[in-house]
Amino acid sequence: MSEINPVDELQVDVLAVGAHPDDVEIGCGGTLALLAEQGYRVGIVDLTDGEPTPGCPHPEVRLMEAQQAAQILGVVVRRTLSLPNRQLMDCFEARIALAKEIRRLRPRLVLGIGAGTPTASPDHLQAREITTAAVFYARLSKWEHHFEGLPPHTVGGFWHYFLAFRHLTPPAEYPVVVDISRTIEKKIAAIRAYKSQFSGEKAHFPERVRIFNQQQGLSAGFSAGEVLSPTTPLGIRDLMGFIFGR
Repeated sequence: MSEINPVDELQVDVLAVGAHPDDVEIGCGGTLALLAEQGYRVGIVDLTDGEPTPGCPHPEVRLMEAQQAAQILGVVVRRTLSLPNRQLMDCFEARIALAKEIRRLRPRLVLGIGAGTPTASPDHLQAREITTAAVFYARLSKWEHHFEGLPPHTVGGFWHYFLAFRHLTPPAEYPVVVDISRTIEKKIAAIRAYKSQFSGEKAHFPERVRIFNQQQGLSAGFSAGEVLSPTTPLGIRDLMGFIFGR
């Protein structure tokens, strides 16, 4: 496992999980930048290094790009697991590897990929299943021998983000639009940091993401937004405060 911006046993408030470096930036980078601006400690775990890809000469290049993107978003720790790109599978070993990181970083909120991408990597769907299992495994007691003695940790909130550019509407069961109007430029800059991925015939992709987020934002009255979804229904005690932000 390699680490980007390593900090020993650093607790975070929010942990976003992607199959590859750039998944998190594309799916919820604006939200992560917003949370960082609000003073929350944000972390990222990439299940694979995302390589090989056609435009990247060496995996270390992709990892350096991921470091730059994390710095742009205000992420305090980023870790890259040694699971195999293009062969990522939901298996016991992958679940344990991610659950260890959840136990180490002890996030209050985990954001994971919420759906597969039929026209893109099947790793995304596998990442969804691995993350779901790891959130559960992280809280189990009497299983410490699988986790190097790391104590159990219960995640308070588990939400999904989406890489759903070929859907007319995001496949979210309980859609919530996060206002990223003030962080959309950070998000686009973080995506542009991946020069090995988004140059040449793919140079247009960051602007495609911008337009997509503008469409999502406009659906809720924002200039830019990202659709997230809780994995279970939200419970509201203060309806007026929830609607009007009191």
